[in-house]
Amino acid sequence: MKKSVFFGAFAVTALVSGMALAGTLDDVKARGELICGSNTGLTGFGAPDASGNWAGFDVDLCRAVAAVVLGDATKVKFLPTTGETRFTALQSGEVDLLVRNSTWTFSRDTELALDFVAVNYYDGQGFMVKKDLGVSSAKELDGATVCIQTGTTTELNLADFFKQNNISYQPVTVADDSEAQRQYLAGACDAYTTDASGLAASRATMPDADNHIILPEIISKEPLGPVVRHGDNQWGDVVRWTYYALLIAEERGITSANVNEVAASTADEEVKRLLGVSGDMGAKMGVSNDAFKNAILAVGNYGEIFARNIGEGTTINLARGLNALWTQGGLQYAPPFR
Repeated sequence: MKKSVFFGAFAVTALVSGMALAGTLDDVKARGELICGSNTGLTGFGAPDASGNWAGFDVDLCRAVAAVVLGDATKVKFLPTTGETRFTALQSGEVDLLVRNSTWTFSRDTELALDFVAVNYYDGQGFMVKKDLGVSSAKELDGATVCIQTGTTTELNLADFFKQNNISYQPVTVADDSEAQRQYLAGACDAYTTDASGLAASRATMPDADNHIILPEIISKEPLGPVVRHGDNQWGDVVRWTYYALLIAEERGITSANVNEVAASTADEEVKRLLGVSGDMGAKMGVSNDAFKNAILAVGNYGEIFARNIGEGTTINLARGLNALWTQGGLQYAPPFR
């Protein structure tokens, strides 16, 4: 009997806790501003310019959510977070949403009471070294010092890789990408390891970028995506379907330049629902029916966001690869909008 009472009390506590977490959508509407947890500064993904204006691949997803909820993509406050502070900032309610190259893992999903609602970038951990180190493979880094961010999945991945290959290393721990880059350039470590996209972003800002090479090994799976608090299901739906709307827009050839024209002329029923012409889809989630059209108008579709911030021809120069649409050999795939 005591056991039943205990579990009954536990269930009530969990229910109340879940209810307390619910309501971020209403909070953001009442505040008139979305607070988005971002990187401390990762070129191409999330960084402020000299005037404090934020731009990047992850930043644009935050702006899309603001456009959906508030009808204005500029109504976002970006709060820089490190690998160690990001999840606490979300758990405590300091931020409404976390979008800053965070990897979806079992433990983060189950132990931190957080929900990863989508994967906006499929990545993997790699290594960068100076050319004059004279290595062409991560397997040649036996005895090397390696700069690595604390509070990240890269720590365990690094340990596993070196153990599996029967080689040793000396970690040099850093707080964020900026410190890692400074330490690496100053010679405090032989190699720098993080997600391959982060390595490309860091190298793009180096004055001697050509003197640094990203080694060929990708040693992990790093599905990166937006994170919300567990139990806040309505808010999770809003963020998830904002992202999927950007993917569907790319699939259907809808861009920031033609979205109004498409909305006025399309005969495609899914596109009509997506752009708020029919179906009351936005209202079912607590936003306006033209909310997703507002997001596409503000930041473009997924392909536009990728190309503008990190794609081939930018300083980051990343190919779509796994992040191509499923129709083009990639993994990016949105459920039907119906």
